[in-house]
Amino acid sequence: MTQSSEEKAAPDKAPAARGRAPAAGATAPAAGATAPAGEEGAPVAAPTAAGSEPSRMALSAEQLAAVLDLLPEADSVELKLTVPETSHRSTIAALDMDALNAQIRQVFFFDTPDLDLDKAGLVVRARRIQGKGGDTVVKLRPLVPHDLPQKLRKSSMFNVEIDAMPGGFVCSGSLKGRADAAEIRAAALGRRALRKLFSKEQRDLFARHAPEGLGLDDLSVLGPVFVLKLPFVPAGFGRKLVAEMWLYPDGSRILELSTKCLPDELTLVLGKARRYLQDHGVDRSGDQAAKTKRALAFFAAELAAARDAAARG
Repeated sequence: MTQSSEEKAAPDKAPAARGRAPAAGATAPAAGATAPAGEEGAPVAAPTAAGSEPSRMALSAEQLAAVLDLLPEADSVELKLTVPETSHRSTIAALDMDALNAQIRQVFFFDTPDLDLDKAGLVVRARRIQGKGGDTVVKLRPLVPHDLPQKLRKSSMFNVEIDAMPGGFVCSGSLKGRADAAEIRAAALGRRALRKLFSKEQRDLFARHAPEGLGLDDLSVLGPVFVLKLPFVPAGFGRKLVAEMWLYPDGSRILELSTKCLPDELTLVLGKARRYLQDHGVDRSGDQAAKTKRALAFFAAELAAARDAAARG
């Protein structure tokens, strides 16, 4: 099988994107970095013409223009779709997914019980990956790429990505690191300092953007969430899709479909993906759930309940 373009997009930086100012029309974060949306780029309904698909099915003209302004600054684009829970089984069947090929992942987030990092636009995460060790990330979301320091922008471990979903988008920057799965588990159990999971470059980025006085070792563990990840190439699509099933402790689930592409492939891949999913009856009309936000909210509520119980006791 030949390497697809979305597989090429992730590891390598797009040279033209580095150090460039945004195209004319790019504005402040609300318009240039993320759609006028709620949590984690959750979509806001956009006007549609009579007889068209529901408004949440596509970006508005203003949102699309903002995405196009950001493309020269991005290294990759990821198209995402959250499938309504009532349509999980039919989607798995329609796309002929084989669950036994899925990879198990265990995702931990780190924040304060009051989610101070989330409020500051900072995500700190570690993942244990079946058969592949683990990784870490310090993510800025949303961001305006041309505001980034050149040293960070040129780092081989840093990636600027636009996440586009029906009705909204968000631009983020992720600084990745490698970690041992056993070390991640030890840190999650309180047997190892959290800061030791992260590279010096990641620690420096955290220090620049975290609320004053808050260090990595001050953070609480929010997790884990179990994730089943299935990369596959559906018959007749010709590109890699990734299905992720996030399993939350309360029994709820999120099924997300995604595909990556280079910035200059966006319109072609977007049109192809829409047609393919529509032809296969995949329900695209549901709320575009935010995986990270749901996890943070769930575990933060648990921490708050435990804190309140301790205070009463």
